Amino acid sequence: MYKSQKTSLKSEDQDSKSDANPFPDCLDTADWRKLTALQNQYVEAIVTEYIRLCRPAKVSILSDTPEEIAYVRQLALRTGEEQPLKIAGHTVHFDGYNDQGRDKEHTRILVNDGHLNSERLNTLDRVKGLEEIHHLLDGIMAGKEMLVRFYCLGPLGSIFSIPALQITDSSYVAHSEDLLYRQGYSEFRRLNGSDRFFHFIHSAGELDERGCSKNIDKRRIYIDLESNRVFTINNQYAGNSVGLKKLALRLAINKANHEDWLAEHMFIMGVHPLQKKRTTYFTGAFPSACGKTSTAMLPGQTIVGDDIAYLRVSNDKKCNAVNIESGIFGIIADVNPIDDALIYRCLTTPRELIFSNVLVKDGKPYWLGMGCETPESGINHSGEWFKGKKDAAGKEIPLAHKNARYTMRLSELENLDPRADDPNGVPISAIIYGGRDSDTNPPILQALDWLHGVMLGATLESETTAATLGQEGQRTFSPMANLDFVVVPLGLYIENHLKFGARLAKAPLVFSTNYFLKDSSGNYLNEKTDKKVWILWAEGRVHNEYDAIATPVGYLPQYNDLQNLFKLALGKDYSRTAYEQQFTLRIDKFIAKLDRVSEFYRNETVPAEFNNRLDQQRADLVKLQEEYQAPEISPFQIVKR
Repeated sequence: MYKSQKTSLKSEDQDSKSDANPFPDCLDTADWRKLTALQNQYVEAIVTEYIRLCRPAKVSILSDTPEEIAYVRQLALRTGEEQPLKIAGHTVHFDGYNDQGRDKEHTRILVNDGHLNSERLNTLDRVKGLEEIHHLLDGIMAGKEMLVRFYCLGPLGSIFSIPALQITDSSYVAHSEDLLYRQGYSEFRRLNGSDRFFHFIHSAGELDERGCSKNIDKRRIYIDLESNRVFTINNQYAGNSVGLKKLALRLAINKANHEDWLAEHMFIMGVHPLQKKRTTYFTGAFPSACGKTSTAMLPGQTIVGDDIAYLRVSNDKKCNAVNIESGIFGIIADVNPIDDALIYRCLTTPRELIFSNVLVKDGKPYWLGMGCETPESGINHSGEWFKGKKDAAGKEIPLAHKNARYTMRLSELENLDPRADDPNGVPISAIIYGGRDSDTNPPILQALDWLHGVMLGATLESETTAATLGQEGQRTFSPMANLDFVVVPLGLYIENHLKFGARLAKAPLVFSTNYFLKDSSGNYLNEKTDKKVWILWAEGRVHNEYDAIATPVGYLPQYNDLQNLFKLALGKDYSRTAYEQQFTLRIDKFIAKLDRVSEFYRNETVPAEFNNRLDQQRADLVKLQEEYQAPEISPFQIVKR
């Protein structure tokens, strides 16, 4: 059962029934009335507790009127957390030099003694963690303004959705959440006094002369599963400070895995086959740098969401999903007018949009890989920047950070799906798991059944790149592309995926993609545009329009079907040689991967049926290898059996 937070929310001297404003020195009476109008003792208790603890100079309770939303936007400019750019509506924010990414080391799950024993979960004793974080929060907002905001994770009035309370002293955080999430004051009214919401306490802490978090050594991100809350302090980078994003995902994963649904690190897209009047909805999970955004933004298709999805079983036993967000917090590196025309147009035309950690010169933003000439000086996350500038460690500072971002509303995209805000969600017919793999997986294959599909997701691995992540070719596992955010034992996580599929009248088909297969000389066997063909083939399989080649690792496309799709979708000739190179079954490589999988799950208690399926795949591969007396088998050989 999902645990109530009732026992942890009440303040010792709280009197939620009183209409009297307990904070006349920092809280306007009209704002206090906005809070009490919710008629929710738990919300009042939380806000009261952290006003007393954090001791802000001013408190603003914001109920989502246009004037209040505009106030936050102007506050970000007034405090200097954002600066205006030349194009109307565009602003830029800079995080500190050492505050440019998610802090995995100091992101801890607070647990009671004896709970969540897993070597892959970064845990901390709950009592100890709460004591530390409350000590650090004591007076942390002195001289600053506390913003109390209300949001909704998911469409308004939806069974999928979870209200979220945000307390922060950063107008940049609040402004970002206004772009990324649906306003939720009305959702808190609908709670009717219930405690069924998430809440987040954030403070940027003491700021330096540039307005950046100063005490990075005291950066803490603590996730309290028992009370459905997150503490995040002494940071500004949105991946740490915007609680409603990956921090809320952790709370949702815990909630989903103790109920009957899934919270996943997935895009949702509408696939529109050529010359056919239908929309088929896919979800997809890809680790970083594996093609997630480029797949979700394929030309001719529509996007529902690019990052996080909640999946539920509908009353008629179908799989439905919603995007819990209404905006994009996207990596801007390599966004250019050729490969990312829709997004690039948004980034270079008037609209409300926040850039972070790019280079600014004469009011214009520049980023890595933008496809144009860039200046040799300007302002970036290091302060005054010039080409060749080095940091304290002697490392040359690029013109913009490789993790620089843009934040904007999804409604700004021309390809937004018309059902993006459907409170019932969209029906999911297929799930894609994509990784970066130079020598094993073909560009596309279909799982043999739901159990095999869960196995494909749970054994998702990706190779690092020399340019960004260190040693090239190092393989790392990320089950369902969600390993960094899973807060339950992996065995339970896998078991709940299996149970979810069993509850469906017809489970979505599951596919695996790999856009990074190489030949023996290290050359990619796919072009960037080819992914459109793989997705269209998968969509056709959903509707039983294509036959496939059965192998122990999944169903492979037939050559003639891909040949026709390449011609129709891309106007390209697709050779038998290219097909054979891409879809040859590399048996020895798949067996080697199974060895890595066994090692990865060695200390995890996973469902027996999952292990049995891994063993079965190994046995089937060995049998096939013995039959053909070869480490690799051409798809043309298999199809002739």
